Amino acid sequence: MTTVINKGSKARAGSIDATLKPRLRLRTPAEYTAWIIAILVAAGILASVLTNPNFKWDIVGKYFTHESILRGLMLTIFLTVASMAMGTLLGLGLAIMRSSKIKPVALAAGAYVTLFRGTPVLVQLIFWFNISALYPNLYIGIPFTDIGTAIDTNALMGPITAALVGLSLNEAAYMAEIIRGGFSAVGKGQIEAADSLGMSGAMKMRKVIIPQAMPSIIPATGNQVIGMFKETSLVSVLGVAELLQSAQLIYARTFDTIPLLIVASIWYLIMTLLLSYPQSRLEQKYSHTSVRIPRKSRKVTLTAPEGIAR
Repeated sequence: MTTVINKGSKARAGSIDATLKPRLRLRTPAEYTAWIIAILVAAGILASVLTNPNFKWDIVGKYFTHESILRGLMLTIFLTVASMAMGTLLGLGLAIMRSSKIKPVALAAGAYVTLFRGTPVLVQLIFWFNISALYPNLYIGIPFTDIGTAIDTNALMGPITAALVGLSLNEAAYMAEIIRGGFSAVGKGQIEAADSLGMSGAMKMRKVIIPQAMPSIIPATGNQVIGMFKETSLVSVLGVAELLQSAQLIYARTFDTIPLLIVASIWYLIMTLLLSYPQSRLEQKYSHTSVRIPRKSRKVTLTAPEGIAR
């Protein structure tokens, strides 16, 4: 008599089913009471917001797709993408430096991270915008020769340039810690295996450490992108006509302060929600706690001895 079974399939199926099985929870009267109170409070707030004429929803609708608002939104998106790209690349370099066994290199990267994480972003933006007070001219050339050129720092460090420099350098400090945390998540056995194969430091970083650190780095980077999009509102103090500054320029003429702030807030909320969806999908994809179901179990054929019933 021949019996075909799936090796280990029953045990795995039982554990998987137990994991995926939804848990039943009894609802208590306190929970129903909390739901009723929350619905009543939300309905009251919504009715107050919609019926209060001081919100001037007609002004909100008028300026929601205004040309200057949309230009400011595009500039905000550009600052977000550019600052995150430069900050991530610089952060990767800083993370590699902090992981270096050469003490001066690791200490220099650590000092950078401490400085930029320990001071407010707004202070850094204002500092870079006024850097010409310290260095009116920057001389770029070959040392100990007359070959070089002088650059007017005041002309170079305009509002948008200062915004990009300030946001990128600050983001690099945070990305360096995120990437370094991802490096730490790679098992020592993987690194030892790479060393035993004779890989160089650069090859080990490129082929072993970075690919295995990505599941820990990518979800946190998504959070940083969302934070950076909202953080760009700080560059309005430099006169950069991003989304918030565009709204401020309009209500400075029309004195409709609250409606224009509502317009900017709605756009920030919309873009945050649009960025939150792929970020949540990335978190689910790279979650280490997700249950992986085997694609196909290997079949094993057993022949039962005669006289034994199956």
